[in-house]
Amino acid sequence: MNQLAMSQSEYAHPLDKYLRQPYVNLFCPGCGESQVVFALLRAIDELALDRDKVVIVCGVGCHNIIRTIVDFDVASVLHGRALPFATGLKLTRPELTVIAFTGDGDGGTIGGNHLIHTARRDTDITHILLNNFVYANTGGQLAATTPLGSKTTTSVNGNVERPLDLCALVATAGASYVARWNTHPTKRLVNSIKEGIRNPGYSYIETLCACPTLYAKHNGIDSAGEMMKQLEEASVTKAAAEKMSKEELKNKFVLGNFVQRQPSELAEAV
Repeated sequence: MNQLAMSQSEYAHPLDKYLRQPYVNLFCPGCGESQVVFALLRAIDELALDRDKVVIVCGVGCHNIIRTIVDFDVASVLHGRALPFATGLKLTRPELTVIAFTGDGDGGTIGGNHLIHTARRDTDITHILLNNFVYANTGGQLAATTPLGSKTTTSVNGNVERPLDLCALVATAGASYVARWNTHPTKRLVNSIKEGIRNPGYSYIETLCACPTLYAKHNGIDSAGEMMKQLEEASVTKAAAEKMSKEELKNKFVLGNFVQRQPSELAEAV
């Protein structure tokens, strides 16, 4: 029997019904972005969303591979332009659940100006930004999120530019939901995506993703597992960070929900 014609009970896994058939995964082995796709599908399933009213908008980047995996409407747009496209889609079709799926290069560097104004407008979009600290899809170049000292193809001696804290940026600009998590444990990320989708304003969810192909290679990290371990060791919860000094927080990634507030009047107006 054609798998597309199978009933839900006949799928090998509860999330199989959201996958294109035949299933094709083009992510590099060990890439953290595949874990985020899994978390997104779990969130959609647990919320029991109408799949015909879910639209995913991607710019250019490794994250765009999601279009080969999921059986939803997916719009692939210009590099850095996912957020204005998602905004226009939500304004013209307010009944849709619009999810912007971007990388840190696409969504926070070349698309940084759009990021600020999307947060300012607080439009009902759920934005999942996959932060692997480089422009991974275009060769591993320096991004606005690359940590100090990290090597990339355009900072071979180590990055000297201060990285942007994108969570702080969008929180200041007016986003009504802001969070950052690692790709594991997955349940935290799933719950955060569910909260973001339920929020009737702009929801920004950043995930720190291992990039074993480029970032790890240029920074002497032997494997995806080792990079995940280093990310975990460099991460602290918001509650723990509040008890640490500025010096102790140096080179640390703070995880947690940073903003969860009533959407602005502008969000209701648009």
